[in-house]
Amino acid sequence: MRKFLTFFLLFISLPFFKLVAQGKYENFKVSVYTRAYEVQKMQDINWLDSTWNIISSQLAVDKIYLETHRDLLIVDPETLTKAKKFFEEKGVEVAGGITYTIDERNLFETFCYTNPEHRKKAKEIIEYSAENFDEVILDDFFFTSCKCNLCVEAKGDKSWSEYRLNLMTEAAENLIMKPAKAINPDVKVIIKYPNWYEHFHELGFNLQTEPEIFDGIYTGTETRDAVMSNQHLQAYLSYLVFRYYNNLKSGKNGGGWVDTGGMKYYDRYAEQLWLTILAKAPEMTLFDYRQMLYPLKDEWQALWKDEETSFNYSNFLPIEKDATMAVTASHALNSIDEIAGKLGNPYGIKSYKPYHSNGEDFLQNYFGMIGIPMDLVPEFPMDDEMIILTEQAKHDQEIVTKIDQRLRNGKDIIITSGLLDALQDRGIRNIVNLEYTTRKTLAKDFLIRGTIIEGNTEILFPQIQYFTNDSWEIISAMDAGLGWPVLHQGKYANATLYVLTIPENFADLYHLPVEVLNTLRENICKNQDLILEGPSKVSLFLYDNNTFVVESFNNETVKVKIVMKEKTEALKDISTQEEIESEVRPEVKFWGKVYAPEKYVYNLKISPHSFRAFQIVK
Repeated sequence: MRKFLTFFLLFISLPFFKLVAQGKYENFKVSVYTRAYEVQKMQDINWLDSTWNIISSQLAVDKIYLETHRDLLIVDPETLTKAKKFFEEKGVEVAGGITYTIDERNLFETFCYTNPEHRKKAKEIIEYSAENFDEVILDDFFFTSCKCNLCVEAKGDKSWSEYRLNLMTEAAENLIMKPAKAINPDVKVIIKYPNWYEHFHELGFNLQTEPEIFDGIYTGTETRDAVMSNQHLQAYLSYLVFRYYNNLKSGKNGGGWVDTGGMKYYDRYAEQLWLTILAKAPEMTLFDYRQMLYPLKDEWQALWKDEETSFNYSNFLPIEKDATMAVTASHALNSIDEIAGKLGNPYGIKSYKPYHSNGEDFLQNYFGMIGIPMDLVPEFPMDDEMIILTEQAKHDQEIVTKIDQRLRNGKDIIITSGLLDALQDRGIRNIVNLEYTTRKTLAKDFLIRGTIIEGNTEILFPQIQYFTNDSWEIISAMDAGLGWPVLHQGKYANATLYVLTIPENFADLYHLPVEVLNTLRENICKNQDLILEGPSKVSLFLYDNNTFVVESFNNETVKVKIVMKEKTEALKDISTQEEIESEVRPEVKFWGKVYAPEKYVYNLKISPHSFRAFQIVK
């Protein structure tokens, strides 16, 4: 605290501060969320004025959320009114916020919506908020983890998932929306969902009912550091989770939300902001007012800071000695704003996640991290040329029938080994006779079209058994002379069912040799106009206006290839306007048959933790 006060006093003694934020952003709004603890401090107008000067001199802010409640702290009306007036006079849009926690420090203790006293308090809080704001957002804690005696008795024979889903739907209607609209018919109540979507149903977040109950939804796109943070989420989730929630309520997903937690390097924070904007979020919310005041640290500079990266340390360092995290956010957002408006609507290979499902948790994000563009959807995609189904799909009781119908309609499907296992006794073997065994294989090398590909890391795979000539291996994992399917295909009706064997540790997908990754992309992405080739931890983002983005999450510069089916006039870097020429890849024949037609290859270099955006000129 003493260090912060020293920094603060030094700052307010300065006559001027370099304005880093050069006006508002063109392609998205920027908001700052303020916890009730900091809103309550705004009763001191000197504290409010001086801290806002710090933030606003470094970051262009369009909107501020003022929280009315957190941890049973309710901001008093006088302070709330003073804070609202202050920001409105600054030309900043003001909205309210609520965090329904009893005590965050006690394992994020939530309200108990079975408890009459808690229900009463929840209703009072939304009424107070609706009285003061025309827009109120619920931070990610409108769920319940309570297992008190009241809950245990009320649950009865239901599962916790079933009980909590019904409970929170009822609470959303009767404790939040009806009281809010009764107080203020014009109020818009937005529910913000966090990043751990695979497990929502166990805690009562109901993605099937709530998007229709609330006026809008919002997305937690924070992924933090995959190794050091407790959730171990992959960077790609910052993109995919926004697209998923957008598919739940198209056009009503208000924006993405990122905090500074788990920030090993400045780039890791910046990547979360970039991915949110690449997902086409219309608003970027920065959590929170307090974090925007954090002084910068030398140890947050990356080892690759002297290279030409998208974060661009050369323009960031040396920075003003009194700069805070606000300037980091500004620097990152400025670098993505210039291309965001040039990108169309995102698309990718659809993966079906039924409501209230889990299985092979968060696996689609690993696919995204190996260059397979993904799109997560809550309804079964019957018409797309290719889809991927993971173990999540087992929760649809009609899934085998739907797979059968797609294949009869001439549409290919990829299923994972986890889903194959789950459907062993549900008729999948009537389509392609494959057996998920209890045996494992430890493999380092792979066989592709008669060529052994040597790997560097041993990877543990489940063994899939099949009948010769009934189906065929495309990629085999080699173990002491024996091969086991990694990518397998079987014909059925008018299409092909592919089985992708997932390593026991999902992160081992990153250790697959480049040739294996390229073959996976070649088959999974075969209906796309362009395909990425190269190492893992490089993502490809596709848009419907002939633009795309390649982003690397590697610590060193990588070389990748963009392979296109058709020759184009040019491939233009959107930022630099550099035009990149293609090389012709001759057709490949196998047993006299054209196995791969002629293609056009563009060679690219991507700096560490950087992105490049391109326009395909036809």
